[in-house]
Amino acid sequence: MSGKQTHDSKASVMSARDFKRWRKAMNLSQKEAAHVLGLKRRILQYYEKGERDGDSVTIPKTVRLACFAITQGCHDYAGPTDAPGD
Repeated sequence: MSGKQTHDSKASVMSARDFKRWRKAMNLSQKEAAHVLGLKRRILQYYEKGERDGDSVTIPKTVRLACFAITQGCHDYAGPTDAPGD
């Protein structure tokens, strides 16, 4: 097995339910979660509901990765540090 994931792999997409569970596990209000993710509260609410005006909403990969980073204790990233020889 090569470890490659297909583009249409649903296993890699965070569901609305999982997004809300993440927020609650982090003990964040919707307002706090929106702030740490750099989102407007209304957008966060769409992600938690999984829809906007009857249309399905997918949580972007950038938001999913930000959730992971926050879970790991990273709240901001200033870029790579200088490597030896740079």
